[in-house]
Amino acid sequence: MRLGVIIPAYNEAPLLPRAIERLDAMPPPAAESGEPIQRVIILVDDGSNDGTAELVRALGQRADIEARLHQRNRGKGAAIRTGLDVALELGVDIALIHDADLEYDPADHAAALAPILAGQADAVIGSRFIGQSHRVLYYWHSLANRVITLCSNLLTNLNLTDIECCTKAFSRPVLERLRLRENRFGVEPELIARLAKMRLAQPGGRPRRLRIFEVGVRYAGRTYAEGKKIDWRDGVRALWCIFRYNLFARRSANSKRRA
Repeated sequence: MRLGVIIPAYNEAPLLPRAIERLDAMPPPAAESGEPIQRVIILVDDGSNDGTAELVRALGQRADIEARLHQRNRGKGAAIRTGLDVALELGVDIALIHDADLEYDPADHAAALAPILAGQADAVIGSRFIGQSHRVLYYWHSLANRVITLCSNLLTNLNLTDIECCTKAFSRPVLERLRLRENRFGVEPELIARLAKMRLAQPGGRPRRLRIFEVGVRYAGRTYAEGKKIDWRDGVRALWCIFRYNLFARRSANSKRRA
């Protein structure tokens, strides 16, 4: 079984080496059958200008790392799309998205992967607000996140607590059908809308809704002085994406996309 860990990176030269060290120190979990999981790290540099691209290129020499570089900065969503395409090319069975900074802990990957490995879930969404520790930072960010998540839940009919959480994992059938368009941080609400609409074929029956699980993850958020990039304009875009992709995007059913 193969796991692809997708890491989009933009101007993270000071933190990326430590992020990879932390990932290396945390071996992937075994499947329920005891079968070991082969992990490949998919690093996507999104047009960085601080030396991150050179780091990604050097790390790509490792056998377990696939490196891709955007010639210009296109946004987190574009970097995630590139990572998803590479994951398909590599034939991974599960894809997991992880940030290039140190805000999220790879120790939580086992919990995020467990429902998929157990055959209970098709997709798993992390949450920074259901039981794990998190750094206390900006109240208005927290409030905006709650409003964004509430609006998303109203239209998707999913009972999530944190749609903006970076940690998300998908099974191969979901990965094959997931089509994303957003280039920046709007990719998070778009992704949730796509998952809510998606249907998977089942033998002898009608296509079924995805089985989506939510798991708690730790979060050590950054301040703007420490490199945080999201701002109020991304919050406005997130609300727009919620309405666009829930009300006007077509349902993704059984068709697969090409890598």
